[in-house]
Amino acid sequence: MFYNDHVPPHFHIKYGEHRAQMSIETLEIMEGNIPRRALSLVLEWAVLHRTELLDNWQRARDGLEPSRIEPLE
Repeated sequence: MFYNDHVPPHFHIKYGEHRAQMSIETLEIMEGNIPRRALSLVLEWAVLHRTELLDNWQRARDGLEPSRIEPLE
């Protein structure tokens, strides 16, 4: 997430040379693309942490440091 980033709430994905942005609300790719396997892992993680992602989006918009979100195990 980036401070003062554009709406709707989203997060940025980096996987090797691939880049994408995913909507937190719909969990759809808004821009870019990543391989299917990586996308399935990101979706699994985002479903588990959607509330935390939305909280971090608001924290970033308020100029605060986002909280750490645990990775998949």
